Amino acid sequence: MRQGEISLAGLLALFSLYLMWKSTELPIGYIRGQGPGGGFWPFWLSLGMLLSCAAIAWNWWRGTSPAAQSNEPIMDDFGWRTVIFVGGGIVGFVALINVVSMYGAIAIFLVYYLHFLGRHSWWLTLTIATVLPIALFFFFEAAMLISMPQGMPFTQPFFDVMYDIIY
Repeated sequence: MRQGEISLAGLLALFSLYLMWKSTELPIGYIRGQGPGGGFWPFWLSLGMLLSCAAIAWNWWRGTSPAAQSNEPIMDDFGWRTVIFVGGGIVGFVALINVVSMYGAIAIFLVYYLHFLGRHSWWLTLTIATVLPIALFFFFEAAMLISMPQGMPFTQPFFDVMYDIIY
């Protein structure tokens, strides 16, 4: 586990640096009258991820985290099954974006994750899977002025209603 912790932190740190470098191709600051530049969120979230990787490496070097003190295997059978189920859900989420829109894919992923993997009640699952995509729609489309993928034409009635609320 000790080797896995530092290896993954290093890999994620390199990925963070790449994303930060790539996001500087677009403005990373706030543009007056338009909102954040196209590289704003990728850059600053990647910086946060890089700082988190540095904290993991620091704790690994000091040997203060449980993983840094362990010589056990990285994952048992339950861990591998979890990675497969969650990773498969994320692959499905990404595949659905161009079909049912970003917000529809979020709703479907939340149903899968909360009810089928998390074993939460249908009431909680459907509440979160409905409220969160709508809140994200207003955050991105109205507040941030960033349009997300809208999927196939059959999703257009949803967007027509939502844009009527905004405008």
